[in-house]
Amino acid sequence: MKKMAWARPVALAFLAVPLLARAADHTDGPAATADPTADITDLFAWTSSDGTKLNLVMDVFPAATASSKFSNTVQYVFHTQSHAAFGMAAAATEDILCTFDNGSPQRVSCWAGSEYVNGDASSTGGIASSSGKLRVFAGLRDDPFFFNLDGFKHVAATVKSAATSGSLPAPDAGGCYNLGDPSMGGTTANTLVQYLTHAADGTSAAVNHFHGLNVLALALQIDLSIVNKGGPVVSVWGSTNRP
Repeated sequence: MKKMAWARPVALAFLAVPLLARAADHTDGPAATADPTADITDLFAWTSSDGTKLNLVMDVFPAATASSKFSNTVQYVFHTQSHAAFGMAAAATEDILCTFDNGSPQRVSCWAGSEYVNGDASSTGGIASSSGKLRVFAGLRDDPFFFNLDGFKHVAATVKSAATSGSLPAPDAGGCYNLGDPSMGGTTANTLVQYLTHAADGTSAAVNHFHGLNVLALALQIDLSIVNKGGPVVSVWGSTNRP
């Protein structure tokens, strides 16, 4: 079956011990933005405190409302790979796939190895597979990503102006400026950091651009034994696909 990713895939890699990894992507190209049900805003992955379970969260639908729904024509997929050590090739893979119906409330179906769960997962406790090794919640939640948009725009305008005038060192191969580069100059670097951590005026407290906005969250908890067959280092990336 051919699949096409409609939202930019988001990837994470971490050692399977208690820690948090996350990635955010709130602005996409026209194709993803046109279909918010498939537009990934955040991907989170962390292990439980006892090191036996992997928690996964995929947020979609920027600025979702109470009437927003997951698409019944989109596959929401957590792709996992396990490795013997950092830098080594993946020794095993396991995709965790979820789909939704078009009901109200929506029912979700998720597959992870031999684990399967189906039902309305919108209550706080979610639903679990018969063995309890896979638990799922799906529903509206507050957008967890903090982004100082005004401060970012201030930095972007300042960098653009300085780069045009030739007062900044050349960017690296990826087009990024290193604030720790001595040639950047301490004053310039400190100014940019000040802009990043404050509002557009450079002195007022930063304002979260996503305050008061919601997303649709698909949250899973799965036994690590299902996704770490190739070793203790587990990498995760998420995608939204249409068959």
